[in-house]
Amino acid sequence: MTKIKICGLKRQEDIQYVNEALPDFAGFVIQVSFSRRSITAEELYKLRSRLSEKISPVGVFVNAPVELPAKLLREGILDMAQLHGQEDDEYIKRLKEETGRPVMKAFSVSAPEDIQRAFSSSADLILLDHGRGGTGKSFDWNLVKGEKNGGRPYFLAGGITPEKIPQAVRRLNPYGIDLSSAVETEGKKDRRKILAAVAAVRSGIL
Repeated sequence: MTKIKICGLKRQEDIQYVNEALPDFAGFVIQVSFSRRSITAEELYKLRSRLSEKISPVGVFVNAPVELPAKLLREGILDMAQLHGQEDDEYIKRLKEETGRPVMKAFSVSAPEDIQRAFSSSADLILLDHGRGGTGKSFDWNLVKGEKNGGRPYFLAGGITPEKIPQAVRRLNPYGIDLSSAVETEGKKDRRKILAAVAAVRSGIL
């Protein structure tokens, strides 16, 4: 079954919403200055302490010193690191070796070569998105539909609303769906949309 990740949590209310909906993963944007969803490591500790043990916490980083995600992974505050910058295979290798935890690498998709580059990554999981991430826009799914990915698991992100989830799962059968702005209203996480998104993935229908 396709998994679901709700990303960009930053308020206590957001934690309440995901604890009710129980997605597979919860994403926290950590110390990313240009993101309105960014939180500090200290805020992460507080939010993580309230997160259901049934949900796997993921830290989203952009060109962070490797020591930051490594520390949070070793401490068990995070189960996985998600990288959205120019982190190379050497960075990924070091992070995996130092922590024994999985690493996901995000790729911006606009051409077939972007898909090929993503599938050749040394990361445990890859995330296919449009632009920087969190833009609410989707890329051309035909770019990935015809590609041979060698069975590589990937998350699909970008412009996927709860209403589009069944179509995305039927067409591409991704390992997971990643949502952020699609489950927000006026820039804040929306309980109703989160519940609808998780229900759509679990049931395959709305």
